[in-house]
Amino acid sequence: MNLIKKQISYKSIDEIFAKYIVNDELVLGESLFFLYDLVAYFRPKKPKAVANITLRELLDYLIEFDKDRKILQFYLQQVISGRTFNLMVSDAGILQDSDFLFEIRKRISAKILPYQPQKDTLEYVLNQVFYKENDFVWIHKIPFDELIELFETLQLQDIYQFDKAESGAMSEILYSMGLLTQRMSGRSMETAILKMIPKYNHLASPFLGFENELFEIENRLRKGEIQFVDKNDLNYKQLVILHKQCVDLINHAFKNSSKLGITLKVNQSLLRIRQQLDRIHILLDFLVVDAPKDRVENTIQLSLKLIEYNCYKNNISKLLDESTQVVSYEITQYTAKTGEHYITDSAKEYFKMFKAALGAGLVVGFLCIFKVLLSKVDTSDFGFAFLYSMNYAFGFIVIYLCGFALATKQPAMTATTIVKAIEEGIKNHTNTAEKHSAFANLFARLFRSQFIAFVGNVIMAFAVALLLIFLIDYTTGINLTDTKWHSLLKDASPIHSMAIFHAGIAGIFLFLSGIISGNVSNKNKHNQVYYRIQENPFLKTALGTNKASKLASWLEKKWPGIVSNFWFGVFMGSTHSIGIFLGVNLDIRHITFVSGNIALGAYGADFQLTLMTWIWSLLGLFFVGFMNFIVSFGLSLGLALRSRSIPLIEIFSLQKSVWKHFKKHPLQFFFPSRKKKTEVQE
Repeated sequence: MNLIKKQISYKSIDEIFAKYIVNDELVLGESLFFLYDLVAYFRPKKPKAVANITLRELLDYLIEFDKDRKILQFYLQQVISGRTFNLMVSDAGILQDSDFLFEIRKRISAKILPYQPQKDTLEYVLNQVFYKENDFVWIHKIPFDELIELFETLQLQDIYQFDKAESGAMSEILYSMGLLTQRMSGRSMETAILKMIPKYNHLASPFLGFENELFEIENRLRKGEIQFVDKNDLNYKQLVILHKQCVDLINHAFKNSSKLGITLKVNQSLLRIRQQLDRIHILLDFLVVDAPKDRVENTIQLSLKLIEYNCYKNNISKLLDESTQVVSYEITQYTAKTGEHYITDSAKEYFKMFKAALGAGLVVGFLCIFKVLLSKVDTSDFGFAFLYSMNYAFGFIVIYLCGFALATKQPAMTATTIVKAIEEGIKNHTNTAEKHSAFANLFARLFRSQFIAFVGNVIMAFAVALLLIFLIDYTTGINLTDTKWHSLLKDASPIHSMAIFHAGIAGIFLFLSGIISGNVSNKNKHNQVYYRIQENPFLKTALGTNKASKLASWLEKKWPGIVSNFWFGVFMGSTHSIGIFLGVNLDIRHITFVSGNIALGAYGADFQLTLMTWIWSLLGLFFVGFMNFIVSFGLSLGLALRSRSIPLIEIFSLQKSVWKHFKKHPLQFFFPSRKKKTEVQE
């Protein structure tokens, strides 16, 4: 039956009953239209904005018109009777596959064209009546006392009124719990999961113990020995203990991710077991009755849960949030450790950062010249993309391996360090002003570190690029940019080109490079790549045990950064060619390269530039650097916050403390303090 029809606006409950009950007989008795219209009557337009929903009008009507009450009672029993819901309870809202992308595609597809279950299931009724994803929001705003009154007024059966539990709600619950338990037991014994819990490998699985205890309770219920479970029942007590042991085991596996690493697939498997444990924890409560009122209350609670599960089964945001939190935490943990090296404290560290930034500027100056030379090669757009990508990639790898500091690489790395400081400040300080003061000090250190890195990069890149093009001109008589100087300077101008937008694209790539480094480190740790290199018989024979061990140690420290910088170079070098292919103005602007290009452009024009050209070029340099920083830092900060479940409002509240600190000590944001600071926890 299709319930898609024009929504009729009813002025009162009387109109709905008058439509479906004529001459004390139910019209369209087998259809769901009656229930559909009753639900639609109470459904608010904005469920989240409504404080509460009352069923008083319906209750008063049923009390006043007893014949209609009996007809509605018979109708609801007819609608619900014999409908199964076990698969909905065991599946709805729970990951069905460890492939993250598959699960995303499936849920998006279900959003566009929702899956329709068979008509003999309760899920079909819920799909047709509570078809809006936010229906469970307003349903939960109905006073529970009114739901109890409605249940008793209609004299509906509770979930425990079935002989020997051979059919009905209790049978469905038991079947769902059995299905969930068997799935958990099988998944928990997979090699990838056992690898995350090495200390449990020699112990009996609590999942198997839980399955056995559940079978004992189910057997007693189905034989009719008991109608429900008492909370003091020994089997039930053992079931609760084993459930806690299962939860502890999964939590231990997640905690081990920092030591053993974790892949997205393993994370999904653990998450699925956790979701199944949460679902069973809820279902366990429906087995227990301690007082007569529990029978009705449990029946209503089960009904509410079924509506909620059905509404939430295709939710994508929750899937993204849960699926990526642990992995993003471990990724950002790697960048946090790396980022600590990018925040200076003393004057010695400050000038060490300046020297490292000068080194990066030196390399970039060469890269600017190489790119100009490569632009003169006769090749295709794909050829240019490859050549530019390799130029950038190997240049960035050289910068990384030499220990130099490319300023715009810092934000993606330092964001997590800041969040870590916020997290520990919140945890260790109850006084708001104190924890915010610690953050302000750290932010001042970060800001001046970024400042001096920008200065070192820009100065050296400009000077080296200018010197190199002069030497080439002096030795060969060829001015490489005599025909390109105009485009080089135009690309740096914020009003004559899309430099600011292109700088934002570069900021995204900077963020992605940080993600790649963390992911590579995490994945290699989980797969024991470095241990496998260290103990590889061929390498130990060819290089010797000590050298093989040193190679593994070196790769463990450097390989994530090498891969990250390689892909950052590929992103930077191929963007323009991809833009040409798509017919879109895509490109990148990076402050250090803009500095070198300004030098090349000025030399190509023989320094015959107007004052406005210089002004726009310098303004472009500033705005490009700002966009590089703010985009990469903002994205990285957002990821780090989400991975640690810190609300954004907590970060916004820190602005006042930073501004207060700036007014008191403005120079600390640009230069190191002479006084020795109290160490800030990072």
